[in-house]
Amino acid sequence: MINEAAIKNYFLKKFPDISEIQIRKLGSGVQGSGFLIGMKTPEGLRSYVIKALLSEGLGHDYPADRASVFLLDLDEFKNLPKHVRAVDVLSETDDGSIHPIGGGREYYLLMERAEGRHYFHDLTEFSHKDMLDEPDRKKIRTMASYLATIHAIKKDSKTLYWRKLRDTVGHGECLMGVFDTYPEGIIPNETMANIIKKSIDWTIKLKPKYNRLSQIHGDFHPGNIWFRNTEDFILLDRSRGPWGEPADDITALTINYLFFSIKHHGDLRGVYQECLNMFFDEYIRLTGDEEIVDVAAPFFAFRGVVVANPVFYPELTQGQRNILFRFVQNVLDAERFEYRKTNEYLT
Repeated sequence: MINEAAIKNYFLKKFPDISEIQIRKLGSGVQGSGFLIGMKTPEGLRSYVIKALLSEGLGHDYPADRASVFLLDLDEFKNLPKHVRAVDVLSETDDGSIHPIGGGREYYLLMERAEGRHYFHDLTEFSHKDMLDEPDRKKIRTMASYLATIHAIKKDSKTLYWRKLRDTVGHGECLMGVFDTYPEGIIPNETMANIIKKSIDWTIKLKPKYNRLSQIHGDFHPGNIWFRNTEDFILLDRSRGPWGEPADDITALTINYLFFSIKHHGDLRGVYQECLNMFFDEYIRLTGDEEIVDVAAPFFAFRGVVVANPVFYPELTQGQRNILFRFVQNVLDAERFEYRKTNEYLT
């Protein structure tokens, strides 16, 4: 929860002309909660969103951990096209008051409010369709085109590429951190260790490919993609730095076609299979990056462990989770990801 009285006092000082403030919880996720701040001004209604992170797990255990996440957000949200803007990082001090930053016991991110409908809605509706319609295809082309555009911006830095590889396995929000949130008995310790070890082997294998370092979103999953129409969207929660491997964004989205298909059908089929194939085809056509399938394995391992997590997705059966674990292990064992043969990784 946030300190509502302190938040209201902060806004009254920041906007002395407001006449009324209302705070409403928007919802909670695995990392934290969002709150809508609505206020009346002489110019009309104005809205902001405040984000708070949970204080345990995923590498957010100390106040400074949470502050670092939000400070990176404040620096980088504005630098990515179509991303919602961060306004400030707020600090709650020991006396319960709110200040911009520094010396806090808790921290919050203040950002603009996004409008639209997130892509999870589409993924749910696909279970009732026999084939993609043209609006569905437009959205896939729009997302592929967007990623192709931002990934075309390159940076020459071994250090940042290697950091992305290292973070994908060892960061509190990534593979090992997500595994730490698993309840006991969901996955055998030996299987977990093998996934981690094989992912580390992949990071060493990919280190020479630092020339692939590109501008990325960093958490391009359906909950962060809010469509206004079939050809326009706004993004939320750019994460873990502005530079990395393009496969991070590609796998963050495409693992969900597999996840939803397994949830509804037990394998990859129908519309979900059409989506996955079309997305890869379109992205490779636009970028010419045929190497993307050669580097995807450790990123699919991280994303597969996310969607198999019962804390995040309790609706899955253990049998469905085991299919995802087999996918992760088989992709890690393969030389490259053959996306048109995805079902072969499930057995």
